[in-house]
Amino acid sequence: MSASKSEAANALGPDEPERAGTGPEPVAVPGSELLAALLDGMDAALCAFDADATITHWNREAERILGWSAEEAVGRRGFAGWAVRTADAGEVQGRLMSAMDAPGRQVHEFALLRKDGGRVLVRTQSARVLGADGAPAGVYCAFSEVHAQIDLERSIALSEALFEDASWGVVLVDVDLRPTVVNGYAARALGAGRTSPLGRPLGELVAQGVEQLEGALHHVLAEGAARGLSEVWVTLAGGETERRRCWRSGFLRLASPLAEEPVPLGVGWLFQDVTEAKLAEQDADRLRFRSSQLHRAGRAAAECEDPTEAATAYLDFALAGFADHALIDLMEPDGRRLVRTASTPSGAPGPCVPVAGGGIPVRYPHGHPALQAADRNGSVRASAPASASANWSTDRQWPRDMVHALCSVLRSRGRTLGVVTFLRGPSRPAFERPDAVYAESMAVLTAAALDLASTADGDKPGH
Repeated sequence: MSASKSEAANALGPDEPERAGTGPEPVAVPGSELLAALLDGMDAALCAFDADATITHWNREAERILGWSAEEAVGRRGFAGWAVRTADAGEVQGRLMSAMDAPGRQVHEFALLRKDGGRVLVRTQSARVLGADGAPAGVYCAFSEVHAQIDLERSIALSEALFEDASWGVVLVDVDLRPTVVNGYAARALGAGRTSPLGRPLGELVAQGVEQLEGALHHVLAEGAARGLSEVWVTLAGGETERRRCWRSGFLRLASPLAEEPVPLGVGWLFQDVTEAKLAEQDADRLRFRSSQLHRAGRAAAECEDPTEAATAYLDFALAGFADHALIDLMEPDGRRLVRTASTPSGAPGPCVPVAGGGIPVRYPHGHPALQAADRNGSVRASAPASASANWSTDRQWPRDMVHALCSVLRSRGRTLGVVTFLRGPSRPAFERPDAVYAESMAVLTAAALDLASTADGDKPGH
């Protein structure tokens, strides 16, 4: 395939100097050798016929499929008697050679014979070959086993379906962890179009949870597909609301099928948004836990001889997984002011206990959530605004660093006895309506115990 220096000199002639340069002029590969190399390197089986249906070309893939070598195939006229049954030879040859009379490609399926006598169903694409004068000079035919072609078509159809109509998100991520293809479901889940996420870092698309997501992608690139599915909680970047989403995700490492050794092309990321199901599951778990706490609190309070101790026992059970602090403020007999009666420690977590030296009214400012709850005979929720000072909670006579409050009225026998307040720190979310329902359930039990305590003491607070 290459010429020596002396051969190059002979090609120039004895009296012609070599061209200036660092070496001899390269000699072009002869056309027939280049064509043979190209044909043998093809992934598809290929043969060619001249105008008389005599085989002129036969590549290695054709030899692999049928077992006949190029030396055995080239020069034969048609497939009759060796690569196809004699009874079918006329029809097969006619269908193949008909491509000489029609432009474009023709697709056919028929059975060929292997050298070992076995039959193989192939799909062919044939087209005419034009000579130098523009007239048809023969036919070339590319063929492959039908099952291999069907597998390829299925793979292509699957890819197209995944990127168009799939009911889950599909994202192809390159080795730099940047999306390269995004289907419609994934585009909607990301709050973007089909093209706007392409080539962008994931951190520009996902505000919270991107570290877990990128960690999973790095692991798949390095180690291969992980077993099972992963549930990733994320918050999208640039959204009007910071609503968290749960994506149940699977990851597949993509490798080039053309490389001798697996070369990672990126990761295929498939996911479904299961936020609603996960929230419903969490709500059910929370409801079961709170029902259990109510049951346990009732049993514990029933063993308390002192009704006030029973009231604080209810709050101790209510605090578990619900709040950081609890306070009890009872109404003065005249119904104008609240008196701090029991509370949890302001520092480290601890049980709710009566306040030493109680009886001093709490200096709640006008509009305080506890006063609102007493006036409304219901529950009031409050949270510190983003611009609030560090003293937001202490200004309201609550322990330091609290940012969320829930005040529920204590009522028994048609009278307002006081208010119970639950407080949460910045690591917890704000109280929601289901939390108020749970707090009211505990407030009813606490109020009954406090009413019993006041009756035993001969005191009748409230109005």
